[in-house]
Amino acid sequence: QVQLVESGGGLVQPGGSLRLSCAASGSIFSRYVMGWYRQAPGKQRELVAAIIGGGSPNYADSVKGRFTISRDNAKNTVYLQMNGLKPEDTAVYYCNAHYSVLNYWGQGTQVTVSS
Repeated sequence: QVQLVESGGGLVQPGGSLRLSCAASGSIFSRYVMGWYRQAPGKQRELVAAIIGGGSPNYADSVKGRFTISRDNAKNTVYLQMNGLKPEDTAVYYCNAHYSVLNYWGQGTQVTVSS
């Protein structure tokens, strides 16, 4: 069992930055592919970024060059640094841990980009 707790969301103006954190507990963190997903009102949940245990990241085209995912296996934490935020980035952001048939979600954190 893995518990995921996100933090760092909030209200930011267009062009601003936020850093999301996701603290994991309960299992061997480094085994898991860690990801950030988001869901805007009326839309399906979508993958934003993911990173494997060894640190190779993947990004959605919409966030490439603006967002950076990283992980600290010693702290059991994954981060999402978001720069150049746009109103269309407004959504609830969810942390995900995936390994084999195991799949866990955090409770989500709201990110609102508005002037």
